[in-house]
Amino acid sequence: MEVWDIYDKNFKKLGYTKIRGEHLDDNEFHLVINAWIVNDKGEYLITQRNAKKSHPYMWECTGGSALSGETPLQACAREIKEELGIDINIDTAQFVGQINRYYTGCPDILMVYRFTDNSPISNVHVQEEEVMDVMWASVDTIMDLLANKKFEANAFMREAIGIKE
Repeated sequence: MEVWDIYDKNFKKLGYTKIRGEHLDDNEFHLVINAWIVNDKGEYLITQRNAKKSHPYMWECTGGSALSGETPLQACAREIKEELGIDINIDTAQFVGQINRYYTGCPDILMVYRFTDNSPISNVHVQEEEVMDVMWASVDTIMDLLANKKFEANAFMREAIGIKE
């Protein structure tokens, strides 16, 4: 069971929690993170969603909901460890952006970070319930996947991978 801290639209804790799946009102937000991991070659570690999840087979960056008591960076480190088996160095974190998203019954505050890591694919151990495959991908590869509707682009994707438009 996942327990979430609940925030107002300005990312101020409201002093109570809710369990994942409980209805959130339009003025109740939970924290969601996206963690982009880049290596020294400028490649990004992307994952392919499990076939049994929503948006099956789509490629994406690592992400998920923060648990009660976690900071955004702690949530990033936990999600990366759970989904990829990598102990990320949070000192490499760069804040990319933040946005409030208004999903009916489950609004969230998305915070996006970029981390540096050079783990070889052989050191990555995926959480099979979440991830089917993983690869280091160039920006061109990510943009090709996006153009072919095979990449799940969230807010700040272009900023995270260094595309200025």
